[in-house]
Amino acid sequence: MSVLDNWNEWKGFLSERLQQAEEKGMKDGAITEIATEIGGYLADQVEPKNAEEKVLADLWHVANEEERHSIASMMVKLVQERR
Repeated sequence: MSVLDNWNEWKGFLSERLQQAEEKGMKDGAITEIATEIGGYLADQVEPKNAEEKVLADLWHVANEEERHSIASMMVKLVQERR
């Protein structure tokens, strides 16, 4: 089973990666930029596995660049709160 199959597992996976990045000294701005790149890849290349991912993919496809950056930033904040 992939971490993409379950929304809570996906958030947990992202939270762990975020913590690793922060421990290595990566700044919030750099983390958000990487999250934006990953969001674009997922929206374009990976089939959503659950309803939450489908909503994110739909929002990503209608968003402009600034809005996509905001979506990525909100995902970072979402997983930061998980810790």
